[in-house]
Amino acid sequence: MLSLRLAIPTVNTLSPPKPKPKSGLVQTASNQTEIFPSRVSVPKRYGYKLQAATTDVANEEISVAGEFSEEEEELPEGLNKELMPKHVAVIMDGNGRWARQRGLPTSAGHEAGVRSLRELVELCCRWGIQVLTVFAFSYENWIRPKVEVDFLLSLFERTLKSELDTTSRGGIRISVIGDSSKLPASLQELIHDVEETTKDNSRLQLIVAVSYSGKYDVVQACRSIAEKAKHGNIQLEDINESLIEQELETNCTEFPYPDLLIRTSGELRVSNFLLWQLAYTELVFVQQLWPDFGKDEFVEALTSYQQRQRRYGGRHS
Repeated sequence: MLSLRLAIPTVNTLSPPKPKPKSGLVQTASNQTEIFPSRVSVPKRYGYKLQAATTDVANEEISVAGEFSEEEEELPEGLNKELMPKHVAVIMDGNGRWARQRGLPTSAGHEAGVRSLRELVELCCRWGIQVLTVFAFSYENWIRPKVEVDFLLSLFERTLKSELDTTSRGGIRISVIGDSSKLPASLQELIHDVEETTKDNSRLQLIVAVSYSGKYDVVQACRSIAEKAKHGNIQLEDINESLIEQELETNCTEFPYPDLLIRTSGELRVSNFLLWQLAYTELVFVQQLWPDFGKDEFVEALTSYQQRQRRYGGRHS
């Protein structure tokens, strides 16, 4: 399972996070960690090894044991296999707020977010979802403080390296979309290697949007089409929705249009994510911050999705 290197700076005077309103999406499992006062708890699934007064993110190794299950499992009660989405997209929002609520640095929130992603990938594998697209780093995120941007890119690179063997054995194909020109050369090379290594896997396709902008995606598609028209490869009448779809960055998957979009942290917007592809996607917004999003929350989002009628502009009789 996930193996990341980090250490989270902590002190012994942390205040507990503000209580969240009770709802069916709240996960309450918790576990006391020795270096915290008894009033502060950390969700069990993070498996933290916290080390006081440490600031070097490479000093402490954290391992979450296990492998991706090779078999699909029976769906949770209330879910219908025939109505499961083929493609789920997620805006993973709230890592920074999660960390601030616990008196931890922003980096700790991003590390916790990786664990939630790892759990979601495993659930998608077990429940037969074919494509999972996650918004990991938007093009607009480049304006964040350099120390945070550098940490996020480093975390992404370390996660790709540490998870490559596990995802390969689990039959997971990894694709990365977005403007890669601003990424470090080492990360660009790693992305290419990971995509090549996993390209024949078919159990689940994990699409990671890094330095991604929905507007940029449409613009680069238009540029590509214009270039082909300029050289006489296509005619004006050839330009249609299907042609544009072929030029979008989601042309890497058989199912480019998400059936379901989940956004965490209570924000009610799509934030420049998959703007063309979300035209008829069902949207679910949840209050939980991303590191608090787990199996129960995913089941509730899927249940909401399965209770909807998808008419695509038509009308059911």
